[in-house]
Amino acid sequence: MSPTRLLFVCTGNSARSQIAEGWAKKLAPAGVEVWSAGTRPVGVNPRAVEVMKERGVDISAQRSKSLAEVPAAADYVITLCAEADAQCPVLPARVDRLRWHLPDPAMVKGSEEERLEAFRTTRDHIEGLLRELFASPAFSE
Repeated sequence: MSPTRLLFVCTGNSARSQIAEGWAKKLAPAGVEVWSAGTRPVGVNPRAVEVMKERGVDISAQRSKSLAEVPAAADYVITLCAEADAQCPVLPARVDRLRWHLPDPAMVKGSEEERLEAFRTTRDHIEGLLRELFASPAFSE
């Protein structure tokens, strides 16, 4: 398999795309390169770091990046919110674009436990989506 490049994009590059980057780095087959970026990066949300650590994935060294800071030569661009999807630049025809529009866990109001539960739900959903993706023929050849 030739190296495959994945780029996860959301607005702030603070939660969903950071979680996706962390999971992808842990779950991807050998040779897969992974990045995440935001259309308006705002910094990594500490709750994203906390819930990933609960599952043994350390994303504390990851940082929030703009699209200009990541390689443009992705094979797959996966947008994690409709706003980022709309703002994502036009991509070459050979790029596969996937849309995993998930609610932003950072927008959940309530107790700290309710907020963490929203992040856990997002974390688990993204893990399932990535396990499906990596089990697909595109990654298992």
